[in-house]
Amino acid sequence: MSKLAGQQIGYIGLGNMGAPGARHLHEAGAHVTVWNRSDAPAEKAVAQGMKRARSVAELAQTIGDGSICLNLTNTEVVQSIVAEFEPQLDANALVIDFGTTGVPATREFGERMNWIDAPVSGGQVGAEAGNLTIMAGGTEENFKRAEPTLNTVGARVTHLGKGGSGQVTKLANQLIVAQTIDAVAQALRLAELSGVDSALVREALMGGFAESRILDLHGDRMVRRDFEPGGRATLQLKDVRLICELAESVGLQSSTLQNCLQQWETFVHQKELGDLDHSGLFRMYE
Repeated sequence: MSKLAGQQIGYIGLGNMGAPGARHLHEAGAHVTVWNRSDAPAEKAVAQGMKRARSVAELAQTIGDGSICLNLTNTEVVQSIVAEFEPQLDANALVIDFGTTGVPATREFGERMNWIDAPVSGGQVGAEAGNLTIMAGGTEENFKRAEPTLNTVGARVTHLGKGGSGQVTKLANQLIVAQTIDAVAQALRLAELSGVDSALVREALMGGFAESRILDLHGDRMVRRDFEPGGRATLQLKDVRLICELAESVGLQSSTLQNCLQQWETFVHQKELGDLDHSGLFRMYE
């Protein structure tokens, strides 16, 4: 029998990442109650066998001392949603934040309630497959409670330490992702402008030190010019801004990070291409 059998779990945020996460928890035997700002994803979840709450406050009441999973777009939205359900939250309930939320806000949430910051890496492909990489922060006790849920949606789960540690790790991840997407885009465009087939260049590089998941998946998107959003560029920019805020707060100075921020700001705002997948940064070089 699944460790989630009979557990009450609320799920708030049914986007590209949240919808498959809620489905995996339901299929693992949990009693899942969902809430989403738009109707269609919530209706689809109901059709799959989950329950729908009319409000996040009702969802909190429904799950009692169970768990609430958040998969939301940014810190401000998380703060707004928490303000709606916190008055109805059972003192023993656990909140698991799968999104990328600011470190100061995350630490504040952890002081007020049982909170696990559990941002993920692996994108929509990983969410659908249930094999995300999860970086968790919070007390040992809360992590142990969250572990069955985390292991249901992720294949690699690491407890990094106190509250906020997961978010710090995710921002480190996003720093690498943001700058590597830019490097891969430049490399493939450089090949094209030099008259060499970028698809063959990507294939050749996959056997050397430049090999990476980004070269593999996003490099393929760039070669095919397929920028249908899995992870939107607007969200990548949001993460780069959070990275810069964290870097400033701890005294890390980096010209390459500032250039990275400028590239994503230009792509999203000046070029108005924020609704493309973040691999669409390739368009900056066309």
